[in-house]
Amino acid sequence: MEKFRGLGVALVTPFLESGGVDMAGLQRLVEHNIKNGVDYLVVQGTTGESATLTPEEKQSVLDFVIEVNNGRKPIVLGIGGNNTAAIAKTLQELDPTGIDGILSVSPYYNKPTQEGIYQHYKQLNAVTPLPIILYNVPGRTGSNVTAQTTLRIAKEMKNIVAVKEASGNLEQVMEIIMHKPKGFMVLSGDDALTLPHIAAGGDGVISVVGNAFPKRFSSLVHAALEGDLTTARQHHYDLLEIIPLLFAEGNPAGVKRVLSTLGICKEQLRLPLVPVSKGLAEKLDDFTRALS
Repeated sequence: MEKFRGLGVALVTPFLESGGVDMAGLQRLVEHNIKNGVDYLVVQGTTGESATLTPEEKQSVLDFVIEVNNGRKPIVLGIGGNNTAAIAKTLQELDPTGIDGILSVSPYYNKPTQEGIYQHYKQLNAVTPLPIILYNVPGRTGSNVTAQTTLRIAKEMKNIVAVKEASGNLEQVMEIIMHKPKGFMVLSGDDALTLPHIAAGGDGVISVVGNAFPKRFSSLVHAALEGDLTTARQHHYDLLEIIPLLFAEGNPAGVKRVLSTLGICKEQLRLPLVPVSKGLAEKLDDFTRALS
């Protein structure tokens, strides 16, 4: 599963002021990322505001990204939820053409036990031939996938090939890295922790900041993977101050402000998300000009 090593970018979904999907902006975004060193593209993750897209919009966005990408980079599709049967049905009915993997978040809101999480992924593992990246983000789901559960899944389910770890707990990350089976990949879900994550033995990141600064962030990731920590540290500290600002008033509001400043897409979001405040916008603009 080397195709998921390195920098994956969780693409935003650009919107028009009218509320529709901005396909021209999406094309600019995809080209911006491909030309600046990302290793794969993630479509319809949380950053893509997938919860606000209709089924028809989800399909059109996916088809368009596949078309623009034209086989240049692997594509990972986000399919997750808290109804196991519904997610399994979606995976069974999915046309896998042009899709290299699935990113599937741990069930949210209903807060399953660790056994429930294990059984959820066991069902998903059984219904699709596509490789699945488990996504642990307790800040959004309300429940942490423990290291023990992740390792149990990794050892027993052949189609679960990686974990995107966004617990923010480096001890948990290191426990997974230390005991994982050969070939199972551990990806950071926290941009600011990417360098220590890779230095501890991780395999890369699925990123938000990469939308806006793919060249700089891919240089960080690739240098770290190659053991060049001097170069990686330089890029890490270049980006360290802007990363928390991107999330200060919710994701993807911050990164959409930066993308708007860069002329890639509009700042438009769908409710209940709203653009960042004027004060935060000014700070993001200043950092964007300094980094561009």
